[in-house]
Amino acid sequence: MTIEYGLLSTHPPTLCGLATFNAALAAQLTIAGVSGGVVRVTAAGDDQRPTRGVVHTWSANSAAGWRDAADALSAFDVAIVQHEYGIYPGTDGEDVVRLLHQLTVPSIVVLHTVLAQPTAGQRSVLEQVVDAAGAVVTMTGTGRDRLLLGYGVDAAKVSVIPHGVGRHTVAAAARPRRSHLLTWGLLGPGKGVEWTLRALARMRHLDPAPTYTVAGQTHPKVIEREGEAYRQSLHRLGVKLGVDHMVRYEADYQDPDTLSALIASADVVVLPYDSREQVTSGVLIEAVAAGVPVVATAFPHAVELLTDGRGYIVAHQDPAALAGAIRRTLAEAGPSARNVGSDRAARASTGSPLQWPAVAERYETLARRLVTAGSTTVNAEST
Repeated sequence: MTIEYGLLSTHPPTLCGLATFNAALAAQLTIAGVSGGVVRVTAAGDDQRPTRGVVHTWSANSAAGWRDAADALSAFDVAIVQHEYGIYPGTDGEDVVRLLHQLTVPSIVVLHTVLAQPTAGQRSVLEQVVDAAGAVVTMTGTGRDRLLLGYGVDAAKVSVIPHGVGRHTVAAAARPRRSHLLTWGLLGPGKGVEWTLRALARMRHLDPAPTYTVAGQTHPKVIEREGEAYRQSLHRLGVKLGVDHMVRYEADYQDPDTLSALIASADVVVLPYDSREQVTSGVLIEAVAAGVPVVATAFPHAVELLTDGRGYIVAHQDPAALAGAIRRTLAEAGPSARNVGSDRAARASTGSPLQWPAVAERYETLARRLVTAGSTTVNAEST
């Protein structure tokens, strides 16, 4: 049975984690021989250039855009809807609820955020989204538990399917003498880079002192709101702390090959996020899949994933703890430990449940059960 998928989300050339995830899933489904199309959600300031695979655009400026978007998705067999607060029109993004009710085909809703302390409006919208969906996916067990314990939803609808990762290059290269720390992803307040800079100041006396790469463009919404103020504040802080010579900022877009090489060059990936709500982090998944040790603050996905020696968890906004964990990781991650990590990543490149082919297959299985049942709902216990 061939199933055609309609995917609703932000989508490239928009730069955000949701768009990247949706593009990767859509591409993998296409590789698997499945046809479909993307209904792209855009906001003011988004690049409106035509994108391959996009069959319709839902502009946030359109008062009733959800109707046309629902009609476009209903031309396919199953709709896969990415949900995140802030991308859909209406109070707390409530227009996506209207869209889900308008669909004439089964829907799978992927929850990228499940708040522990939502406002009344946010709680209501998410409960309505789950109620209207045929099936719901969280990408971590933490997200599923938070959803079931904190919201009035049907547990039978909820499945856990991990965030997918690509295949990174892990071949050993000539290792620099100085240890290399890496943070990557779209930049903006809340990324916590300032805490790593303060941690670096506590490691200046090491011989040799580590280098730190901050890779990624500033988030488009941050640019729209405040320009490059955050990035400039990091430069000023680095100078004040006397670590500016230890830090390299790469503000260009990282294509998959460039990102693979950058990850392979890192001794430690540092995720000093301020958020205490983040139940899904694509950057964290990529780092773990590549076999690179991670030092992260105690956001939910890190707490769940960084077990079995994969990394260290530290308190938020604590540069002393961050510096201590980085130093321990560097001490442990000598050449032999690094080779173990590379070997682990190489073995994971085929058949891993985190690789996109395996992840897409689970979405296909869920969709087939919805279609085969001839219903808009499927029991998650069978997935």
